[in-house]
Amino acid sequence: MFDFIYIEEAISNHPRVRKICSRFPNATQISCTRYGEIFNPRSQDFRLQKKRPALILASKHGRLVLEAPPEYGIGGEPNYYFSHMLNCVYDCRYCFLQGMYRSANMVIFVNYEDFQVALEEKIFAAAPGQSPYFFSGYDCDSLAMEATTRFVSSFRDFFAAHPRAFFELRTKSVRITDLLTSDALPNCIVAFSMTPPLVAAALEAGTPPVQRRLGAMQQLQEHGWPVGLRFDPLILHENYQEHYAQLFATVFARLNIEHLHSVSLGQFRLPRDHYKTMSQLYPDEKLFAHALEEKKGMVSYQTQRAREMHDFCARELLRYIPPSLFFPCPSSTLEVCN
Repeated sequence: MFDFIYIEEAISNHPRVRKICSRFPNATQISCTRYGEIFNPRSQDFRLQKKRPALILASKHGRLVLEAPPEYGIGGEPNYYFSHMLNCVYDCRYCFLQGMYRSANMVIFVNYEDFQVALEEKIFAAAPGQSPYFFSGYDCDSLAMEATTRFVSSFRDFFAAHPRAFFELRTKSVRITDLLTSDALPNCIVAFSMTPPLVAAALEAGTPPVQRRLGAMQQLQEHGWPVGLRFDPLILHENYQEHYAQLFATVFARLNIEHLHSVSLGQFRLPRDHYKTMSQLYPDEKLFAHALEEKKGMVSYQTQRAREMHDFCARELLRYIPPSLFFPCPSSTLEVCN
């Protein structure tokens, strides 16, 4: 999978580094001082790298756990996110990572124990009665590289020891073996991003088809894992009403509502600079040819179309789920549309 593996000198003998490298015995290993030497230079070809990315093994320093925006959440507080990886093995054309990073190479931060210390500090700092939520999958897919990272198996045990805290794994992956061979945790939500099959086939290169994701969700529910649905981003396209209505009907015909943790909804939106970079990378991409507008530093669909799409999808979802499970993202879906 990887032809080249860059390894920070300070962690070259780390047990997790040795284990990861053993999975790719034919890869050329190259030493570096800090991962930024490889990941951050400006003169990189993201599209070319995406076809055959290198792997970078590093240690994360500084602030390891970050506060989520005030309006971001799925029922608890306070809300935080953290990233054990940078970049994703999938190639979703709408993904903001293409506009945020100069490099398509994959970074794995191997110092999981440091992340867990930082997480524990946030848990202990929470006020009595609060249930802090921690979101992974912001800068990567939480499950797609589990066979290599063993991220889930490490953090599953951590959150089992901290039942007060909730942990979201955001994913499009069906790599759920580790979850199915371990006891389910009521405070670990496996949240799947979903778009209509037509959109997924056109814009989500390398991802499992929607039907396979649904099959994985059913298996997880049967095993006792709380499951979440993330209809984010909503993608404007011809006959979107028909396609989203059919997606919702298909999803809720197969899933058990009683074992559903939450459902969120969010607009397609990009920070202005990310949008400019992505539209330059893919000038012929139809996704960027829709009527878009910039508002409050974010690029999204024009106000009226965005509001229509949000309202339609919200009405359809609420035919299947109670309002208590529904979490439209205000910063992306409401404020951008106002």
